[in-house]
Amino acid sequence: MFEKHATSGSRAHGETALRSSRLDPATGAGRVLIWLLLLGLAPSLVAPLTARAVLANSERGTSTRAEDGSSMSESTSNDTRSRLSQSGFDISSIPQTQRAGLCRALTDEQLKVTQQAGTEAPFCGNLVNNHQTGFYSCVVCGLPLFASEHKFDSGTGWPSFFQTFDPQHVGEQRDASRGMVRTEIHCQRCRAHLGHVFEDGPRPTGLRYCLNSASLDFDAVGSATLPTDRPASTDTAYFAGGCFWGVEHAFAQLPGVLDAVSGYQNGHVDNPSYQEVCSGDTGHAEAVKVVYDPRRIGYRQLVRYFFAIHDPTTTNRQGPDVGTQYRSGIFGVDDRQLAIAREVIEQFEAGGAFGGKRVATVVEPAAEFYAAERYHQDYYALRGGSCSLPRPPYRY
Repeated sequence: MFEKHATSGSRAHGETALRSSRLDPATGAGRVLIWLLLLGLAPSLVAPLTARAVLANSERGTSTRAEDGSSMSESTSNDTRSRLSQSGFDISSIPQTQRAGLCRALTDEQLKVTQQAGTEAPFCGNLVNNHQTGFYSCVVCGLPLFASEHKFDSGTGWPSFFQTFDPQHVGEQRDASRGMVRTEIHCQRCRAHLGHVFEDGPRPTGLRYCLNSASLDFDAVGSATLPTDRPASTDTAYFAGGCFWGVEHAFAQLPGVLDAVSGYQNGHVDNPSYQEVCSGDTGHAEAVKVVYDPRRIGYRQLVRYFFAIHDPTTTNRQGPDVGTQYRSGIFGVDDRQLAIAREVIEQFEAGGAFGGKRVATVVEPAAEFYAAERYHQDYYALRGGSCSLPRPPYRY
């Protein structure tokens, strides 16, 4: 409702260098954990999963193989961000300990294929000649991977597709086993081995995703389980707290936050570029769109956390960043969000949370949100480091 996309541009080199001098990964990570504990959110980082649809939060990891190329893909990433795919599914990576629990329901053949990168015999899988209309999902975690409309008869003896259900649901990696180099495919969420993809498929993609039947569950149209997994139930919040790199990175660490996007908001020019916003003539703030699961984290918790990751007492600046685009703001999507934001501010000020200083954070209805240029997204996650969190002068 509030989202559009901005045009391309480039960040000034001087400002990049200035911000780089303020990076402190250890301190930033430590302070995130402290505030998670204060907010009562840390326990959810280690809560066990009891169903396929309830997933842990971590970024896609790297993969390791034995010298013969036959070992199981293993997640080794330390990034604990939640992720939401374009089609609305939670694709946060599942840690090994929780994958093991899901795998207990698999057959020996399914375990061999998905966990040991095995290959079933051709023309033997139960889905090779399946022509029903429906969806093909990961047999381990239930994430939708392929649709029947993209299935074709390749004559190879394995189920074949020329397109994925969602490109973010299927991961790829180099496979140098068996004396050849191929592109292995796996479930992006649980890392289950699926098969391989080749560039000899039909139009329009020219690709052939070659799958093992044992790696898939099929749900026919009209069945009670269609689709096997459900799109995440989400709400959206918008916050502006200075440079959006640090604000986005901080919110992305929270359990229950599925996506955090940097952008421009509450200005008076359509589709502004970064340079235009920096000029101060568009009226926009550097803001972050936070997509979250309300069953796992509430809007009030997001607002309170927002005040822990920036200085809300300065007007039109955060540290060395000065200008109206760096103002502190909460942009509510409805009356409920606006009321909660104002209530939290009143509570902080009444309790002297900021050393008697007035809160400069503006609380306004959310106007159009324009996603920033691509190079601004996931800035610290892609380049390393993090924005040092301030030392809050108050306690909850």
